[in-house]
Amino acid sequence: MAQPAFPAASFRNALGSFATGVTIVTTHHDGADIGLTANSFNSVSLDPPMVLWSLAKSSLSLPAFKAASHFAVHVLAADQQPLSDLFATQGADKFSGQNLSRGPGNLPLLMDCAARFECRTAFQYEGGDHEILVGEVENFVDNQRSPLVFTGGQYAVAVDKPRETVDEPQPIRPNGSFGKDYLGFLLSVAHHQLRSQLRPKLEDLGITDDDYTVLMTLLVRDDRHEDELSGLMKYMGRGSPENMFVRLQAKRLITYDQNRSSVLLTRAGRRTAIEIIAMTKAIESDAETNLDYGERELLKRLLRRIIRNTDPGTYRFWRADHA
Repeated sequence: MAQPAFPAASFRNALGSFATGVTIVTTHHDGADIGLTANSFNSVSLDPPMVLWSLAKSSLSLPAFKAASHFAVHVLAADQQPLSDLFATQGADKFSGQNLSRGPGNLPLLMDCAARFECRTAFQYEGGDHEILVGEVENFVDNQRSPLVFTGGQYAVAVDKPRETVDEPQPIRPNGSFGKDYLGFLLSVAHHQLRSQLRPKLEDLGITDDDYTVLMTLLVRDDRHEDELSGLMKYMGRGSPENMFVRLQAKRLITYDQNRSSVLLTRAGRRTAIEIIAMTKAIESDAETNLDYGERELLKRLLRRIIRNTDPGTYRFWRADHA
């Protein structure tokens, strides 16, 4: 994939305009403009810049979005509720009278949104009763307008306010069982269930759990010493690092520098790692279906705190700025 021509910081700021907001997703297929209102939008990665959204399998628009080469996600501004209602109405003449411009693949692009992301369809996955579409962002616009928000069954306007502590969800009652309320047990079950959904997709790519660990680590920061990666694999109780490096090199997913002192991702290795990231984010998005924005942020914030509190030094290894 070609490197984006826009700075990551600006892309991150544009993504930030979406809280629990409202989007309109559009595409062009078989000579027709197609669009609908959706609130399943989420970011996948900053480098490469990728986003995802999901659409019910029962949607009449699904075949068009699956076949189209591009789609555009419009994060609606606070004064665009009528536009949201229009694109949520089945059978409405949605594009009549709209001030449109055109993007790649003849995409219909709506004006004056809080932000807009023009995407090439990169990956598609099944997610229960819906399809997850992952797009590589080729261009975006950030108008820095206050976004439209849908919460509690109604529209709302996002306003700046002092940071508040999010109430922690009530704990699951252990019913006298130590295991059911033990943090390690809960984390282990969650990890196992998430990985069990990912593993068949990895097998389709010919990737083992060990391969996954190395590729993800190199994607965070390339140019790792082989002994660093070997130490990480031994710490995690994984397989033989030597055989793993030989296997990954045979698959043309990794290579070495001239001195053979550092392991590097090949172009194919980076492309495979990025596809795995997209799969992982799609599974994560499914898992978070019944969590609201505050619950998701609280969960991740608390997990990061636990990781820091129990870190023997390995956590820093996965940071891009760790040397």
